[in-house]
Amino acid sequence: MAKHLSDRDIECVVGILDGWRDKLTWEALSAACQPVIGTAPARQTLHRFIRITDAFKAAKIRLKSNQPEIKTPSMRVASERIARLIVENERLKRENSRFLEQFVVWQYNAHVKGLSDIDLNKALPAIDRGNTE
Repeated sequence: MAKHLSDRDIECVVGILDGWRDKLTWEALSAACQPVIGTAPARQTLHRFIRITDAFKAAKIRLKSNQPEIKTPSMRVASERIARLIVENERLKRENSRFLEQFVVWQYNAHVKGLSDIDLNKALPAIDRGNTE
């Protein structure tokens, strides 16, 4: 039975993809997930999550643009860190854009249903941790 990935697992997989340097395949990614999240999820499981799929496609594109190898170790480390942060920043911008699009849909649907700002901004109910029912 396939393990469902938690939000933390998805974040870890996306982080792996942000720093990926070798040939990238779904099988290689699955194997790289084993030590990080404790399981090697199937390609179908990984492909199910839009964040992972988008990060995978971005990593493939990045890897196809062959960048020259830097010889100085300190420069190589700095260059890799900068490249990783650039990739992460681009991915987060794409995710933010998707969230903004989703918010517009929710905003329209709330308007159609006649919900007011007061209804939408109402605080969540308090949780009674002493109640077992």
